[in-house]
Amino acid sequence: MRIANWAKTIKNNYLFQTVAEKTKKFSEKNPEAKIINMGIGDVSLPISEFVVKSCLEASKEMGEISSFRGYSPNGGYDFLKEKIQEEYSQRDISLDLDEIFISDGAKSDMSNILDIFSGQNICSIPDPVYPVYLDTSIMKGLKVEFLDANEENDFLPLPDFSVKRDIIYICSPNNPTGAAYSREQMKKWVDYANEYESIILYDAAYESFIQDSNLCKSIFEIEGSKSCAIEFKSFSKSAGFTGMRCGYSIVPKELKRENISLNSIWSRRHSTKFNGVPYIIQRAAEASLSLQGKHECEQNIKYYMKNYEKISETLDSLSIKFFGGNSPYVWMKCPNGMKSWEFFDYLLKNLKIVGTPGSGFGKNGENYFRLSCFGLHENVSEACERLRDLL
Repeated sequence: MRIANWAKTIKNNYLFQTVAEKTKKFSEKNPEAKIINMGIGDVSLPISEFVVKSCLEASKEMGEISSFRGYSPNGGYDFLKEKIQEEYSQRDISLDLDEIFISDGAKSDMSNILDIFSGQNICSIPDPVYPVYLDTSIMKGLKVEFLDANEENDFLPLPDFSVKRDIIYICSPNNPTGAAYSREQMKKWVDYANEYESIILYDAAYESFIQDSNLCKSIFEIEGSKSCAIEFKSFSKSAGFTGMRCGYSIVPKELKRENISLNSIWSRRHSTKFNGVPYIIQRAAEASLSLQGKHECEQNIKYYMKNYEKISETLDSLSIKFFGGNSPYVWMKCPNGMKSWEFFDYLLKNLKIVGTPGSGFGKNGENYFRLSCFGLHENVSEACERLRDLL
C-alpha cells in the first residue's frame, strides 16, 4: 500500500479551514468578543419562501407510495433540466437536455471533471483565484502553470498565443477579485482554445451578481465556444443553496477530443460515481428558476450588493484601494503595505473582524484582502464603523 504522491506535497490545510481555526482560537481566548465574520463566502439570508414551499410539497410526495421516488435519473430530473434549458434559451443559447448534468455543486464538478483528462496535460490557473482549482489539479497530477492576473491587466489575463496549454480554468466573475470578462475578451480565449484544441473549464458560479450588461454571463454566448468549453454553475449563491447543495455542468455534444465525445465520457463518469441530487433539492432548484422564485432570489442578491456598496463607500472614505462590483466580494489592498495574513491578524485582534487573506488565493494575492458581502446589514454596518474608527 502506498500513499498518493500529492498527499505528501500539498499544503496541510485548506485556506478556509485555516481561517476557521484561527478564528476559533481567538474566540476561545476572547469569549466576550463579538466577532463579525466577513471571511468565507457563505450566505446569511434564508431560502426564499416560494422555494421553501416547494421543498415542503416535495417532502410530502416522498411520504406517499404513489409519488415516492428513489434514485434520480442519470444527469438529473427533466423538470429541472428543462428550466435550465429555458434559462439559456432566453440568452439565445440552445441546449439539449442531455448536455445538462445536475450535481451537488460547482465545487464538486470543477474537481471531478478532471477525471476525464490525462494527468499529462498542462493546466493553466489564474493567480489569484479560488484555491480548489489548484489543489484538485495537484491531486490529479497535472502540470500547473499560472495566468498572471494583476492590477495592470485588471485581474483579467488574456491568452498568449505563443504558448500552448491544454486545460484552462476561467472563473468569471472571479473569486476573489470580482473581475469579469467582457464578451470581446472571452472571444479571445475561445479562439485560443479552438486553435490549440484546449479545453476551457468555465466557472459561472457568480454570474447572477453581474451588474454590467456588457459582461459575459455564460461562455456559450460566444461563437465557437461549444467546441472548446464546459460550463459549471451553482445554486449556492444565486439561490442561497450553500446548505442544500445543487449545481450543474454543461458539456456540449460538439465538444470532442481525439475523436471522442466529452459529453459521453462525462455521462459515463457521472453515472458511475454519482447517485444524484435528492428529489426534494431538485424541486427546490426548479422553484428558484420560476418567475416567483427568481424574483425572491433576486431580492436576496440586491440585499448582498447593498452590503457591497456599504463596504466600498467605507473604503473610499478611508482612501483604501479596492476592486469588485460584479460579485459579492470586495477585493481590497491591505493598508500600509501589510502582508495579507498580517492584516488578517490585525483586523481580528483590533476590530474582531474576520476576512480572507489574499495570499490564500495565490502568489498575486499577497498584500490584498477579500471581504465577503454575504453578512446581515447590521453586522456589515457595524464592521464598517469599526474600520472607520481604527483606520
